[in-house]
Amino acid sequence: MQFLAKIRGKIILSFLFGLAVVAVLAIVGDLNQMLKVLSNFQWWLVGPILLLTLMNYGLRFLKWHYYLKVVGNGAEKIRRGDSAVVFVGGMSMAMTPGKIGEFLKSYLVNQLNGTPMMVTAPIVVAERVSDGLAMLMLASLGVFFFENTFLRLILLAILLAAIVLFVIIQWRSLALRLLDLLGKIPFLASRASHLHNFYESSYRLFSPRSTALAVALGLLGWSGECLAFFLVLLGLGFPPSLLLLVQCTFILATSTLVGSVSMLPGGLGAADSSIGGLLLVAVQGITSATASAATLLIRFCTLWFGVTLGLVTLFIFRKRFDNPASRGQDAAEIANSTLDTARSVR
Repeated sequence: MQFLAKIRGKIILSFLFGLAVVAVLAIVGDLNQMLKVLSNFQWWLVGPILLLTLMNYGLRFLKWHYYLKVVGNGAEKIRRGDSAVVFVGGMSMAMTPGKIGEFLKSYLVNQLNGTPMMVTAPIVVAERVSDGLAMLMLASLGVFFFENTFLRLILLAILLAAIVLFVIIQWRSLALRLLDLLGKIPFLASRASHLHNFYESSYRLFSPRSTALAVALGLLGWSGECLAFFLVLLGLGFPPSLLLLVQCTFILATSTLVGSVSMLPGGLGAADSSIGGLLLVAVQGITSATASAATLLIRFCTLWFGVTLGLVTLFIFRKRFDNPASRGQDAAEIANSTLDTARSVR
């Protein structure tokens, strides 16, 4: 695939960055002490933890498939099985900067049935916004327990940004006026039709009904990963309590938001340091070695688990996308269009 060839270098660098993050966590947590902590972990809990992660992936897939029906223009005709392959394959791109590689899903849909990429590209944005709102709601649970002005400001800024985006997209006359202004820019003039396709899909995706359903699915799904993090701490020897569950929800939700805002590949560094740092601040009696071990466990059972599933899925079903359904664009043009879309979104 031309798209994969274009971002292969970035993916490799992201994986190297991931290894560096693991090394830093090992140093900060004292490798010997961290290995000792991990040796005492209740490893049988890995099964339930991964099942909760899969529950999140399943609910996020339902949202993705629902969004395909919302944007229409041929995207709604994709079969559920093919849609699942596209969604899971897209998770392999979580390690690209700002997750721009997730626009691979638009490329794969185009390969399957020729749906223009600018029709489905807004789905990636809508997924991130709805997930962000869901995580924001989960993170807000901890605001009542932890009085940290800086964190409150971050959460408020993310909420305001989401509201502004929603208002601009749904204020149709304003959005169309902005599109007309953008169309006068020489670089964008030839892409005016693409911009309008992008906006029309965005308008449908960010309708109150679609947004409410997407956020509800996001709340259920990400609650599963927060519960998985709770199980990680139980496996490390912490006694179960409602306070610990709320702390885990707040820490994972906030750290995921920080990682997303950072635009780093998979939130590497930003999310990891946030998880470890917030654990040391919020959970009484936790050591740096235990915090580092908990961070590694939850990241391997969520981020790295998803990336692995995505890569395996792309490898197994790669021949399904060998013959593009789209006859109007060749692979190189599609890849360039994808990258242009990603840059405009960022």
